[in-house]
Amino acid sequence: MNSSNHIGSPESPKKGRREFINYLLGGSFAAWLISIVYPIYHFLEPPKVEEVKVSNLKVGKVGDMEKESGKIVKFGSKPVLVVRTAAGDYKAFSATCTHLDCIVQYRKDYGQIYCACHNGRYDLNGRNISGPPPAPLAKYNIAIKGDEVIVFKDES
Repeated sequence: MNSSNHIGSPESPKKGRREFINYLLGGSFAAWLISIVYPIYHFLEPPKVEEVKVSNLKVGKVGDMEKESGKIVKFGSKPVLVVRTAAGDYKAFSATCTHLDCIVQYRKDYGQIYCACHNGRYDLNGRNISGPPPAPLAKYNIAIKGDEVIVFKDES
């Protein structure tokens, strides 16, 4: 009897089929796992959105804002606080508090820029004067062209 044709030999067709089935099942499981994980990953990762480049923004007519008032406008994707002082001058600052990125507002009763999150205050030059804000507000420039109030930021 020839001993090379035994059923349990390494060359057995059953072992080759078993390895193929294991490979096929392992690949199917990996594909199933990827089909579950990939959508979850892309759901949790925010989409990349290019920031809109804005060089200037018309915020309204000169007479639209009362003296000692402020309004928040969107400058690209960033909020900007435009303030009209008691003297009638216009000033513009980033409306994002330097402490925890809360939105600031002009408070007529204080005559200051105020952050309600932790009682932070800024003067009308954007300097932090009380509370936890560690730095002054970023300044924007104001131009009056004709009857329009225009906010712009120096790119330098």
